Amino acid sequence: MRVSNKLTLTTFFVIILVAVTAFIVWTLVGVKEIYLVIDGDEKVVKTSEENLGAFLEEQGITLSEHDEISKSLEATLIDQDKIMIHYAVPVLIKVEGKNELVYTTADSVKDVLLEQKIELGPEDEVSPLLDAQVKDNLEIKVTRIETFVEAEQSSISYDVVTVEDSTLQEGKEKVVQEGIEGVLLTKTEKVKKDGKVVSEDIIQEVVQIESTDHIIAKGTLKPIAKLTASSPNVAEVTVNGITFSYKKVLNNVKLTAYDAGFNSTGKTEDHPQYGITYTGTTVKEGHTVAVDPNVIPLGWWIYIEGYGFRRAEDIGSAVKGKKVDIYFEDEDFVDGFGLKKGYTVYVIGPEKP
Repeated sequence: MRVSNKLTLTTFFVIILVAVTAFIVWTLVGVKEIYLVIDGDEKVVKTSEENLGAFLEEQGITLSEHDEISKSLEATLIDQDKIMIHYAVPVLIKVEGKNELVYTTADSVKDVLLEQKIELGPEDEVSPLLDAQVKDNLEIKVTRIETFVEAEQSSISYDVVTVEDSTLQEGKEKVVQEGIEGVLLTKTEKVKKDGKVVSEDIIQEVVQIESTDHIIAKGTLKPIAKLTASSPNVAEVTVNGITFSYKKVLNNVKLTAYDAGFNSTGKTEDHPQYGITYTGTTVKEGHTVAVDPNVIPLGWWIYIEGYGFRRAEDIGSAVKGKKVDIYFEDEDFVDGFGLKKGYTVYVIGPEKP
């Protein structure tokens, strides 16, 4: 029994001695526990290396210039040190028509753009989204978007308007008013993506200057064939029991009246030509009329609807075209005669029926 107890006590002291010796040796040789964190994965590594560079070499860890490490490679290691390593990954950035491959340790797309000093406009689009996580060989596409309003002036064509002119010979035309183009201001909202217009919307149109019509007068006055004594009669007509032949009938004739006084002729009674017609005859009521000699030959007899036979012996500055000025002696009657329209006149010839 004594021998057994003695052996047990001896064994216990041996164990204690070995443990103390191991601790002394461990302390003397400088073995340290290092917490190594690589891309978020943590493990505990025991090492006797004195600095970080030697430790990494011992662990077979190589770093590129883009990778991140929490301490300098020359840093001295101490027990319970924590070393954090973040490997950079390649990311392709596409912006403004250029492709650039970068290596980054950023966590999100937003951080990559900040790291690369790429500023975003208020309308720019990013794919993937800014909060997307960065992964190996990620492609980041930045689309530059610009919305702007462009103002442009354009011409407004004028209209060509044709009006009839009864004082202008048929077949003739003349410009009454020159046409002028107007000005239209158009405001267009345009959207550009990476410098290329992808949409256009007209948001406002304002007429700054109205166009002016181009007006052309077109003659409707038919040429009147000049009559002569040899011109053939065209028909016969019976009026108030009198039948006569005529060489031409004029429709829609205008009638006016005049007397021998100053208001009608500009002559007073002491004027040597007072009461004398253009053809040299003396004016006589119921006989004398003034005409346009291009329409009714002077010296010819005519029949005026409602007024009877008259002889064309006079002319007047206001008597043009299909118009007959009838002589009356009474100035007051002439003043009240006015202008009468729509009468029919038969042109007979040099001889009274």
